[in-house]
Amino acid sequence: MTLTWINRISAVLSDIKIAHTVFALPFALLAAHLAFIKTGGYRIGTLLAILICMFTARTAAMSFNRYIDRDIDSINPRTSGRSIPSGRARPVDALAVVIVCSVIFVATCGYLGTLPLILSVPALAVLLGYSESKRLTSMTHLWLGLSLAIAPTGAWIAVTGSWSWLPVILSVAVIFWVAAFDIIYSLQDVEFDRSNRIFSIPAKMGESNAMWIARAMHMISWMAIVLFGILAGIGWPYLAAAFLIGILLIIEHSIAAPRDFKKIGIAFFTMNGIISIVLYLSVLISSTLGTVHLPEGY
Repeated sequence: MTLTWINRISAVLSDIKIAHTVFALPFALLAAHLAFIKTGGYRIGTLLAILICMFTARTAAMSFNRYIDRDIDSINPRTSGRSIPSGRARPVDALAVVIVCSVIFVATCGYLGTLPLILSVPALAVLLGYSESKRLTSMTHLWLGLSLAIAPTGAWIAVTGSWSWLPVILSVAVIFWVAAFDIIYSLQDVEFDRSNRIFSIPAKMGESNAMWIARAMHMISWMAIVLFGILAGIGWPYLAAAFLIGILLIIEHSIAAPRDFKKIGIAFFTMNGIISIVLYLSVLISSTLGTVHLPEGY
């Protein structure tokens, strides 16, 4: 019996690709790194707590999404092989993962301080609420962006214990960056979404218009990335990385033509994983070279 339960939980967790954490984690580590510089150096306990928060929050959100979407997943050929539709796990198993991870997340936020603890509940509400947003509004892509954008601002607060507009600018970049590539990713399900009353920008406005909206969002994101580097006083390695990211975004849109679903996978996973890692590494290089000069007042 125990082995069967473990197998079912493992099946739920197998739907949550750890590699995809690369989208939000580098932004959280980037903000945390600058915050540690500002506060006098790294604290291992705080860093480990941030990592635990990132893992449990994402696992709770993804498991809840699998629970909420179980009926839709079962009739979508692209998702019918997931753990619940395929019978390898039960809905209650996904809920169990959500509850356990949510409790660990809130408790870890409590370890980080009073403000992180207070913000942990609304943060969870945003993360879990995304699963229902696709049934309510075509702006679901921005909701997903907000869910991931919590990471850099949350990491900053976890380290410094206070609010700052500086990481919020980075969070704005994440919102539009994620929303844009989610629009691209949702091109795979346009007809299915229309038939099943699932809201998305491609389903509502068409593939061509959706791609133009994605381009505009990526432009806003890139401008926020550049602005963040300037205001944070990060040196030339960061600005060089921002230039490279601009090129990568152009390449992403060139290979993610509507209806070319195989190339959409490349654009969604490969390109965006590279972008977040490049930006994080540029901050590490900048700080190693002594070219990070955080301004007073942030």
